[in-house]
Amino acid sequence: MHFTKSFKSSPHSSPSPDGRYVATLLPTSITIRSVASLDIVRTVKLASDLSTGVTTFVWSPSSTRVLIAAADRFHVFSVTSADFHGLVQILQPPATKPAFVRFGATDDEVFVFSPVGLKLSVVNLVSSKAVEINNPKFFSAVSAPRGYSFRPGTHHLALLTRTAGKDIISIHSADTREIQRSWYPETVDAQGLAWTPNGKWLVVWDSPAHGTRVLFCTHDGHVLKDWRGDHTPSSLDDMGQYGIGVKSLALSPNGRYTAVADGSSRISILNDRFVEEVRLHHTLTVEPKETLQIWQEKIDLRTGQRVAPSFIKATQAVSPPGLSPNSTSDILHGCNLAKFDSSSSLLASRLDDAPSTIWIWDVPTSELRAVLMYHANVTKAEWHPSQPELLLVRCESEEYSSLAFAWDPLSNGPRPIEFSHHLPSPKVTGRTDATWLETNSESAAIFFTDHAKYILLSLADADDDAALPWTTHVAMDTPTDFNISSNDIDEHNISDMDEGITELDDTFHFKKSPVP
Repeated sequence: MHFTKSFKSSPHSSPSPDGRYVATLLPTSITIRSVASLDIVRTVKLASDLSTGVTTFVWSPSSTRVLIAAADRFHVFSVTSADFHGLVQILQPPATKPAFVRFGATDDEVFVFSPVGLKLSVVNLVSSKAVEINNPKFFSAVSAPRGYSFRPGTHHLALLTRTAGKDIISIHSADTREIQRSWYPETVDAQGLAWTPNGKWLVVWDSPAHGTRVLFCTHDGHVLKDWRGDHTPSSLDDMGQYGIGVKSLALSPNGRYTAVADGSSRISILNDRFVEEVRLHHTLTVEPKETLQIWQEKIDLRTGQRVAPSFIKATQAVSPPGLSPNSTSDILHGCNLAKFDSSSSLLASRLDDAPSTIWIWDVPTSELRAVLMYHANVTKAEWHPSQPELLLVRCESEEYSSLAFAWDPLSNGPRPIEFSHHLPSPKVTGRTDATWLETNSESAAIFFTDHAKYILLSLADADDDAALPWTTHVAMDTPTDFNISSNDIDEHNISDMDEGITELDDTFHFKKSPVP
């Protein structure tokens, strides 16, 4: 493995979607660091009113702009040049702040969800116009993303709203966001919607409280498939025949599979004709075999100090923590996580009753490939965005705050990665985060921050410098600094060299086509 030296961080520090930059919001400025050179390539000085009260700091879809939300003001800055600074102000009720703020389908629009879901404001930065849509059903940071979806290829917006106790789905144009059509879906309390990856179908699923129901609709609301699990529509006249509901739903990147996890221990895999092709069962006990590896975390204590955990391979049947084979109850709380990898061949899942265990399934063969058992609850299981069969896992509790685990089918169990040894302080401070860094290099890379410092890690072999996504030499870079403390934008050069750049520690379009 290769670690960089640490760089100054903050609670608002994140890599760009394309992995080329890392943006950090500091009290008086934004720094943009190039991953390739590890140099600061741009510094944006901020006005005094942005030094506190920032609630949102996010990248645009194309990685060319960043958005800062503070109270009722929203700033958009270009990270590649000093010729753009967008300022949007949307008045909010007294003593409140927007519930959720994000870029839209492109870098030229901003979505602002008002408190308590009164409205969604869609601001176009090019035309300086805004469209207000009343009563979005989901508006919080946790729930809002499942309440709207952009159609792949055309960027038409599908939005779920609710008025007078009824769900409404509306389709909005890609350029003006004006409504083109709307309808009442056949749901009682829809819990989300999403376009399929090919943009042909809109998937809507109902609340678990109202049985298992997933609708596959056309863009104008016609239902192609009303999927209800084991039950046919005729059998649903008796309320007792209702299923146990949809707990989570995932679409495979290639568009071939839809994973529907319900309130039991099973996951139904639907094919591209929306017919159940595979049913995966989480059993109370798992037994290793030639095609199934079971890895259990082992913690060693040396001289009274905890060291990085290791994993041992199970040789006999075991029960994941939380699942007891002697339990007299058949009730399970269901699967709360289901994610496909970038190749759509592997699916990672987690049960409510066994939150410290990750199950990894081979979807084409319908077989369980691996079971990863930890001593703490898993808080993140994230597949690499482009490299197939590569999983990043994180666990809760202070002992795991500086740890991450990388797994792939050829590894000897999950590989623990200890970041605290490469930070200035041996003890991490504050909340930590680790995520994949999208790069064009052969080896995968990880971004880690404790909100005081951040470091980058490459999983390349220790002697393989050519596979690194960054150079191993210090670059003499002179970043561009521009001041946006007022509405005017000034650009000038500064000659101070970035003090945070050090050598590596080698220790280990938009398409405006109409809706068809």
